[in-house]
Amino acid sequence: MFIDSHAHIDGPEFDDDRDEIIERARAAGVSTILNVGTGDPHSGAFERAVELGKRYESVYTALGTHPHDARLYDDKAEDKIKSLIKSERVIAWGEIGLDFHYDNSPRDVQIAVFKRQLRAARECDLPVVIHTREAESETIEILQSVYAGAERKGVFHCFSGSMDLARRALELGFMISLSGIVTFKKADELREIAKQVPLNRLLIETDCPYLTPIPYRGKRNEPAYVVEVARCLAGIHRVDLEEIGRVTSENFRSFFGLTS
Repeated sequence: MFIDSHAHIDGPEFDDDRDEIIERARAAGVSTILNVGTGDPHSGAFERAVELGKRYESVYTALGTHPHDARLYDDKAEDKIKSLIKSERVIAWGEIGLDFHYDNSPRDVQIAVFKRQLRAARECDLPVVIHTREAESETIEILQSVYAGAERKGVFHCFSGSMDLARRALELGFMISLSGIVTFKKADELREIAKQVPLNRLLIETDCPYLTPIPYRGKRNEPAYVVEVARCLAGIHRVDLEEIGRVTSENFRSFFGLTS
C-alpha cells in the first residue's frame, strides 16, 4: 500500500535491528523501500548499499555522492558508481545536488560535482535524486543548463523549499517527495505547497533515520513511519489514506520503471 521513496537503512543506526525494521515496515503496509547509499565514495558505503538491496526483496538502491562529500568525488568514485549501477537493484543516481547550509564541501566544488553527476546519470540512463538546501536558484539553473531534455527526470527528495522551487521542479518534469517535515507543527507553509502539488507528481519518504514524523518525534525514524506522511497528505488533499498510498506507490513504480 505504501512505498518509502527515500531511506538510509544501510547505516549503523540500523545495524542492531535491520531485519526487524524491515518486518515492521511490511506489517505497516510498506511494500518497497528505496535505500539511498551515501558517504565517502571510497569507503565501501556504496557497496554496502548495493548488498542491502540484493539481500532484501523489498529494497531497491540509489547511489550517488551527496553534496556534503563532493570534495571526495573523483574519477575513481565515478567509475565505482558506474560499475555498481549495473546491478538491477540500483534504480537511481543520487542523492546529488547542492547544500549551501552546511557547506561541508566548497560551493564551487559542489556545483562542479553536481553537474558532473548529472551528466553521468544521463549517460547511464538513470533518473536522479536531488538534494537542495539554501541553493534553490543555483539548483534550477544547473538542471536547466545540464539536464534539460533528459529522458529520465528525477525527484526533489525531502522537499522543504519554496512554492517557486516546487513549481519550477514540476515544470522540469520532476517528482516532489515529502518527508516527515510536512507533519511538523510549524510546517504550515510546506503543507500549503503540498496542497498545490498534483497527486500524480507526489512521492512519500522518511529520509530515516532523520526527520521522524509526528506522532513519533524524538524516536529514530524508520520506514514504517512513512504511513504518517501519507496520513498528513491525505488530510491536505482530502482523500482517503488508502488513496494516497495507492497513488504514490503507482507514481513510484511508474517513475522508476518497475513492473511490480
